[in-house]
Amino acid sequence: MITHRPASSPVTAGLTIFDWATGPYPARVRIALAELNLQSRVRFISVDLWKGEHKKSDFLAKNYSGTLPVLEIPDGTFIGECTAITEYLDALDGSPVLTGATPRDKGVIHMMSKRAELEVLDAISVYFHHATPGLGPDVELYQNAEWGFRQREKALRGMHYFDAVLRKQSFVAGESFSMADITLIGGMIFADLVKLAVPAECKALSFWYHRMQERPSVQNRVSMSEPGAVA
Repeated sequence: MITHRPASSPVTAGLTIFDWATGPYPARVRIALAELNLQSRVRFISVDLWKGEHKKSDFLAKNYSGTLPVLEIPDGTFIGECTAITEYLDALDGSPVLTGATPRDKGVIHMMSKRAELEVLDAISVYFHHATPGLGPDVELYQNAEWGFRQREKALRGMHYFDAVLRKQSFVAGESFSMADITLIGGMIFADLVKLAVPAECKALSFWYHRMQERPSVQNRVSMSEPGAVA
């Protein structure tokens, strides 16, 4: 079940997202926006990954790390890192639904989200940038294929870990959809992009991902920034 907030909340006025519509990391924030019913309150500005615009000086002034997405809030502050952006968005009305409402929930959700980052999403990212053509020679100035393939194997081990987790519970951090699920969804989106198949024996993970793909927030993550998109 998706918990929606009123789209007219004044605290979201003036939000800008700098991202690339099909990117797996931007997907995390786009899914969070949709789950929180905030997508109609956000202006999207596209930063072309394939042209390396995220590594140019004007963008680096917004985000030192040169990564997407970045959120600009009404006072002009730029917030990078998907977890930080999701935390900000989820706390806007004081009733978080994605990052945990109790100390226990917050701890477990953040733990599992970090594991999904380290063991799957970031590992696939390293594989993409080092052991495949990545974003092309103009962007990939250094590559270490051996390291990339090691990270590919790490991602596969991570998939087995989360398969074991999802054999015992419905969602990554327990019995409710959370930021941890969104992070792992980002990893699975990246796996699809690099054609890294989920191991056949990871049936619980595959079933979970199939369920996640049925959520409107996941289905509509790319189209939400298109002109005339319905909130």
